[in-house]
Amino acid sequence: MAPPQERDARGKRAAILDAAIERFGRDGYEHTKWSDIAADVGVGPTALYHYFESKQHCLFVIMDDALVDMGKRFQSLTADAPDQMNALRAVLADCFAIDPHEVLRNRLLVAEQGLLAHSCQSPREEAARLEARAHTRELELAWALFLARAMEAGAIALGHPRLTARAILGIYNSIFTWFRPSGSIELERMATFFTERILAMLGASPAAPDRLELAA
Repeated sequence: MAPPQERDARGKRAAILDAAIERFGRDGYEHTKWSDIAADVGVGPTALYHYFESKQHCLFVIMDDALVDMGKRFQSLTADAPDQMNALRAVLADCFAIDPHEVLRNRLLVAEQGLLAHSCQSPREEAARLEARAHTRELELAWALFLARAMEAGAIALGHPRLTARAILGIYNSIFTWFRPSGSIELERMATFFTERILAMLGASPAAPDRLELAA
């Protein structure tokens, strides 16, 4: 068991990350001040530097943590899966099994993805950026390999696995540019709508007519 001081530090770090996700996801990364996050956590602005070098360093850590979590969940549902179709449905269900905090996290991940393309002068920021970028590629590759197996098994239509993975991830990521938990569309209905259409795109299931209005 870790010493009390180390446990306290981990708890404070997690609190900072959660507060940053709420602020960045709700108000926007550019519009959030480092001091806003400090106030939400109940510490002075300088205390944040014990855990993160900068606001951008914190952002990259959030993005990397999210991608690692997504990758682990994806692998747990698809590794050695005997039935590719059941695994695919399980993965899609898991993609939408998220709470409002995770919605904000995903919105942030999509909105600030472009920052991963630009190198940083700070060694700590650059290390966090490279980690997040590598895990982005690993998640896409995991999807592509899984889809290739599903195609070989005849569970979905034949196609280009990597492009198909990018199409699915593109559809999923686009949701977080407009979806709001407090909007007129419930997450459950949205999940049904997009899951049906992703399956239809893969030739796995016909998309039933749906008159759901997508105006949030």
